[in-house]
Amino acid sequence: MIERPQEPKPSGPFPVPPGYDAIAEAKQLLRTVRSGALGTLAGEGGFPFTSLTTVATDHDGAPILLLSGLSAHTRNLAADPRASILLARIGKGDPLAHPRLTVVGRIEKAPEADRARLRARFLARHPKAALYVDFGDFGFYRLAGVSAHLNGGFAKAADFPFADLVTDVSDAGALLEAEEGALAHLNEDHAEALALYAQKLAGEPAGRWRATGLDPEGLDLMAGDLTARLAFPERITGPQALRRILGDLARQAREG
Repeated sequence: MIERPQEPKPSGPFPVPPGYDAIAEAKQLLRTVRSGALGTLAGEGGFPFTSLTTVATDHDGAPILLLSGLSAHTRNLAADPRASILLARIGKGDPLAHPRLTVVGRIEKAPEADRARLRARFLARHPKAALYVDFGDFGFYRLAGVSAHLNGGFAKAADFPFADLVTDVSDAGALLEAEEGALAHLNEDHAEALALYAQKLAGEPAGRWRATGLDPEGLDLMAGDLTARLAFPERITGPQALRRILGDLARQAREG
C-alpha cells in the first residue's frame, strides 16, 4: 500500500481559508506553468543570479530544463547545483493576487540514458524548442527538489517538503510505456473529449486542445500558449484504468 503524504501545515500571517488544498494548488502550478525564474548562485561572490527559463515536468513531477552550456546559469550550476525556480500563474489585476510556487533543490545534468524520455516530455510542452534541442551545447537538466513554498494569493501560503508534490511512478511502468500511443490516439481520435476536459472540467477557454503528457495522477493538456491539467479522481497505473477513467470523465463533462 502506498502511503499518502500528510497535508502540509499552512504558514503565513493569516489562517488559510477552509477547504483550500495547498497540495493540489502546488501540483497544478508545477504541471501547468511553462516558464519560470531560475535562481542560481553566481560563481564569483556567490550572489543570487536570476534568469528566465522554460520548464516541463518528468512523469514524477520533477522540473525538466533544457539549458545551453554557454549560458551563465548553466555555468553557475556546474560550480554549485543548488538552485530554485519560481513558477507563477499570471493574469489580470494585481500580480500578487495570483498563485505561485517556489521549488528549492539541486539541478544537475540528466544521464544520457534519460535523454529520449526527457526530450519527448519537453518537446510536447515546448514544440518550438525542436529548432535547437539537438544543438551540441544544449542538454537536459532535472531539478531534484528539496522543499517548496506555495503562495496561493493573499492569506494563502504553505511550506512543505518537495516529496509531498512528487508523483509515485514506481508501479506505473505499464502506463508510462503506453503514454506515446495513448497521447497519439487521444489527439487523433478524441479531440472533442479533450476540449470537454479542458473547458468543462478544468475551466479553460475554448481552443484546439491536445494531450501532451500523462502520469498516474493526471493528463496534461495544451492549446497554443494555454495549458491545463486534468487531475484524475483516483491514481491509476495501467492503460485499462486510463481508458476507464477518461471515459468516466468525458461522460461527466458532457452531463455537467
